[in-house]
This record gives sequence, C-alpha cells and structure tokens, in this order.
Amino acid sequence: MSAKSQKEEAADESPEAQEAEVLVENGEPVSADAQASEDSALASAQEENQKLLDQLIRMKAEFENFRKRADRDKPALIRHGRDEILEKLLPLYDALLTAHDQVLRVKSSGEADSGEIVRGLELTFQEFSKFFAAEGVTVMNAVGDPYDVNKHEVLGQVATDEHEEGTVMEVLQRGYLQGDRTLRTAKVRIAKKA
Repeated sequence: MSAKSQKEEAADESPEAQEAEVLVENGEPVSADAQASEDSALASAQEENQKLLDQLIRMKAEFENFRKRADRDKPALIRHGRDEILEKLLPLYDALLTAHDQVLRVKSSGEADSGEIVRGLELTFQEFSKFFAAEGVTVMNAVGDPYDVNKHEVLGQVATDEHEEGTVMEVLQRGYLQGDRTLRTAKVRIAKKA
C-alpha cells in the first residue's frame, strides 16, 4: 500500500476511530478501551493493596494489644497457680497442727515421754509456718468479727444475747488470707438472738 493510500484511509476514518489508536505498546497500537481496562485493573489492584495494608496494620495492632494483655495477665495467672498449690497444702498443715496439739496434750498429761515426737512435729510446723509466711499466707482471726460472706462459711449458729447477731462466735476450721485476698474461708458458727 502506498503512503498516499494510507493517508486517504486515515482521512476516511472517523475521529473516534483515529483517537482509539493513539497509544502504542510494544510497537502495537492500544485502544482507549484497553487502556481504560488496564487503568481500572490497576486502580482495583491498588485498592486491594490498600485494603491488605490496612488489614495488616490492624492485625499488628491487635497482636500488640494481645501481647500487652498477656504480659499484664501473666502475674495473675502465676498467682492463681500458686494459690492452687497453697490451697492443697492447707489440709496437710491443719492435720499437722492437730497432731501437734494432741501430742502437746499427751505431754502435759505426763502419760508418756513424747519429747522426740514433739520436737519433730514442731520442726515440721515451723517449716510450714515459714513457707506460708514467705508466701504471704496468714490465719484469719475471725472470732468476734461480724460475718463476712467473702471470708466465712457458716456451719452453725449459737443462741446468745451477749453478742450482736451475725458475730463469729467459734471457728471450726481456720480461714487463710494471702495478702488481702481470701485463700480459704473460715468455717464458723455465728451468734443469733436467743
């Protein structure tokens, strides 16, 4: 085809058709529709990229919050585990204390020479006392205190006019505190009006 016939063909084409072949890619003309489609795909990919970036930033913030929460909760979890161990040791402590009291009664009555037994029990008792003191465990002094649902478990009532109703009259089983928290409630009898 001659150059003159190409110019005539180009002149015969409508202005929209001429505009459609304006861009060239790799030596090939690219239509405006194809360019618009590519621009749309690029915009869509950029939008998707922004969504993923936002999602990543949110996930990073959530992870940081989780890490901070875990660091904050860790001491409470450790304390909870320690409290479970201490609760399991309390009955043993009570049994040793009861045995200790019985041996002291036998010794005071003069029935038998229980010096070695008493010494052994006292050493055990002292070790438990040191252990609980190191962990911040203290015995509740409940007699004479008003009934507190968080510290006392009522197992009975004593009719009396000498004390105000609801006052702890007798401790049947010791209660223990760990710091200011109740480790085990005291089993008590409380006063009631006669």
